[in-house]
Parts: sequence; C-alpha cells; structure tokens
Amino acid sequence: MLSPLTPPAPSHFAACPGAPPVPDAAEPPYPDGLACSLTVPGEPYSAQIARSAVRSVLHAHRLDRVIPAAVQVVGELIATSWYLDPGRSLYLALRHRESALRVTVYDGHVTHTHPRLAAHCEARRRAALRVMSAVVRDCGGAWGFGESREPGGGTRTWASLPVAGAAGYLAGSVASTE
Repeated sequence: MLSPLTPPAPSHFAACPGAPPVPDAAEPPYPDGLACSLTVPGEPYSAQIARSAVRSVLHAHRLDRVIPAAVQVVGELIATSWYLDPGRSLYLALRHRESALRVTVYDGHVTHTHPRLAAHCEARRRAALRVMSAVVRDCGGAWGFGESREPGGGTRTWASLPVAGAAGYLAGSVASTE
C-alpha cells in the first residue's frame, strides 16, 4: 500500500493526461497570456503599489512599449477609486487580448438609488478621471464604468488600451529624454 507521502513513479504519473506542456522557464511569457489581478488596500499609497506591479507584469510579458500609458491609467483608476471609496479594498485586473490591454478596477462604492445622487456621483467620477480619459483617448482606446457584477457589488471602472496606440503614448517625450 502506498503512503500519501510516497511520490508516484515518474514513468506512470509524470503529468495528468491532456496537461499542456510545461513552458521553458527561461522563455518569458507572451502578451496573450497576460491575466493578472491584485487587491490593494483602499489607501493613498495603493496607487504606487499598483503602478509598480503593473510595470513589472507588463515588462515580464514583453509589453514594455505600453508601460507609460498603462501605468498612468492604473494610477488614475486606483487613486480615483480610493478617493471615492476610502478605506475599502480595491481590486485591479489586467488582461491582454486581441492586441489590447484591458485594465479594470473594482471598488465598493455602490450605485445610488436616488437619481440626483447617482448623477452627482457619476459626475464626480468622470471629473476625477479627466486625465485618464485623455490618455485613453490619445491611445485610441475606450473606457467606462458601471455597477459591478461581483457578489459584493460596488463599481467597476475599466479602460481598454490598444497596444498600437498605447505604444505611441509619450513617444516624443521618451525620444527627447534619451
């Protein structure tokens, strides 16, 4: 009888049937494999944590050319979410699909049921995201927000940055500083 701690014989159980091949550890991941999420505290310093994490993840996935635009967008999204819902955790999701980087931030700020309060809150969020809106527009992307479909509710704010457009963001500034 085999003990639960006895390792299986390598010839019989090296991998589950149908398991994908193990990638070469020396080979960096490709952009289409990018799916990363991070929960940060609802505190002022969280934008810096998120920007640093995104910078590292994008570099690891060979997306260095979109780092300036993505870091700006992430910083603005996290800072605005913290400002509108301080003290509660913020959830950041990053994905790359079909030549675009999608950034989503979930916060706990629930949609107001009173129409005037809802309109006021929406206007505050739009005003707080003016800089991010300009970056997304310059990159040829889109952004929006709405009620979160997550079990805890709240607000989901997202931005989609086409890689081709984001790669050109700040291109003139980068060339002049090198």
